Amino acid sequence: MQHAPAARPSPAPVRRLPPGTTDRPLPAGATASHHAATGPLLAADQPPRGTTDRPLLAAALAAVLALTASACVGGGRGTEGPVGPVPPTAQSPAVLPSAELPPVLTRGQARAALVGADDLGEAWEPTRGAATWRDELLKATAERPDCRRLLDVLYTEELFGTGAATAPRATAALDDVDGGAQLHYRVTSYRAADLDRTLAWLGTLPDACGRFEARDAHGTTRDVRVADLALPQAGDDRRGLRVTVGDPAPDDGEEPRADTGTDTRTDTGGGVLTVDLVAVRVGDDAISLSNGTLGTPADDATRTSVEVGADRLTEARRQGRAQV
Repeated sequence: MQHAPAARPSPAPVRRLPPGTTDRPLPAGATASHHAATGPLLAADQPPRGTTDRPLLAAALAAVLALTASACVGGGRGTEGPVGPVPPTAQSPAVLPSAELPPVLTRGQARAALVGADDLGEAWEPTRGAATWRDELLKATAERPDCRRLLDVLYTEELFGTGAATAPRATAALDDVDGGAQLHYRVTSYRAADLDRTLAWLGTLPDACGRFEARDAHGTTRDVRVADLALPQAGDDRRGLRVTVGDPAPDDGEEPRADTGTDTRTDTGGGVLTVDLVAVRVGDDAISLSNGTLGTPADDATRTSVEVGADRLTEARRQGRAQV
């Protein structure tokens, strides 16, 4: 006897969601309790086709905005990394050595570039002290800025500046015991461009300060003349001036009187001072010299100092590079 087939359980009705929606578990909290209380979604409760669960999207956006606000309150530290001591490699460029500064001659190399008494002749010897005419005739001022600066340079001999970077590497001072001249010689290391600016400024002075009046602390006026000085071809660039400082010129336009070599000065004046002011650049180094006298200046002392000094400075620089 055949038995009737056992009744198969009818399949559970499949819940179909509207297109564009998902059946993801709802987050715990208010949304979950609402779902449990209301039971299955009715057709009237279902969202329209093509839409998503807007409460979920709003909650996600709120979380993103909260994280963004937290980062802003923290000053953006999340993108800058931890705050701590700045490593040495991050120092300000102002406190780091400038790559533009040239290598400086050692003091020994600079001294090797100096001229000495033996280079100038028997009449020359190491100085016994600053000449008295320096204070009496050069310690003065002028109205025009360039002329005032020229007087300052003649008195201080700081042609390239007064800072530590432009301090001379080596100096020499020599006296001509017969003619009364005094020669001061310096070697300075600095940037070639800055040295050239000083040389260019010297070149403007024959026109800017060809003739002017200087006044000292006692109110005494001096007639000052500035002219170009021819120099031998030495170094990479060079410039020379001849400056005369004397009594005010007479109204008839005569030239200031030249001294015969005898010092007839009084406390307030007398005599004509002639100073050769020279600068020669060799690479990033320079020679500056002043050769002054109340008599007639000896041109050979200035020219010899330029030629011999430039050759020695060139050799000192070559040896310095070879040692590096």
